Amino acid sequence: MHSAQSLLDLERYPIHQNGPARDALVSSVRTDLQKDGCAIVKGLISKDGIEALLAEAEGVSDCGFRSFNRTNAYFTPDDPSLPPEDPRRQFFDRSNTFIPADNFQQEGPLRTIYADGAFGLFIQDSLQEDRFFPYADPLADVIVNMAEAGNGFPWHFDTNNFTVTVAIQNAEEGGAFEYAPNIRQGDENFDEVAKVLNGTSDQVTSINLEPGDLQIFCGRYSLHRVAPLRGDRRRFVGIMSWVQEAGMVATPERCKQLYGKALPIHYERAGLRADTYID
Repeated sequence: MHSAQSLLDLERYPIHQNGPARDALVSSVRTDLQKDGCAIVKGLISKDGIEALLAEAEGVSDCGFRSFNRTNAYFTPDDPSLPPEDPRRQFFDRSNTFIPADNFQQEGPLRTIYADGAFGLFIQDSLQEDRFFPYADPLADVIVNMAEAGNGFPWHFDTNNFTVTVAIQNAEEGGAFEYAPNIRQGDENFDEVAKVLNGTSDQVTSINLEPGDLQIFCGRYSLHRVAPLRGDRRRFVGIMSWVQEAGMVATPERCKQLYGKALPIHYERAGLRADTYID
């Protein structure tokens, strides 16, 4: 059994107690998000928490679903009507492994942190979201991204408003988080996006997250990637999801794409009979 009190460094970051220290932390996170859409709380996860999260991730690492494809920064099909140099026509190899949420026990460390009311309220206050609900998808509310040597996540924009991640273990080398803040805020800014893709941009910020760091990132307008990894050690990152509508789940197609399977609830919510589909 785990408790949020043992998994989080609440002495350094008293997010469970209303008062000046919590107010100052929330204000600092909001300021960073307003500035460039990225906020990091260094070492929010305690030493014991990191060890517990790593043991949990390694214990279910063989349950990860690996996918390989080529994608552009917008996750859209190629459009031959555009010039070859247009960033929408620049495609990159993407290799990815997600360990689905149904591998993480309710009493395990990842779900214990996610389910903690004070932790969730801290995330909500930091994001200033009025509508904020735990993701009801049994495959996707808490997942772990696992990456190995040669892997990385190429340049892209997110389709969701924000992501909340916890660094669990880094690779031996590589794996920096790189982003061009708000590069398409207001307009698509294709010329600057092209510069990021070809390595000539001066707008890219690089961050090396350490195990225990919490990151809140708003990636809809900020181009970002995870640089390729090197070495034998795998990179683990926990991803926690909240949404703006209660009871939301993903489509069967999206679940199969990311996790290699879909559950009856996904078909039922899509108006389909689950017993007519075989994964």
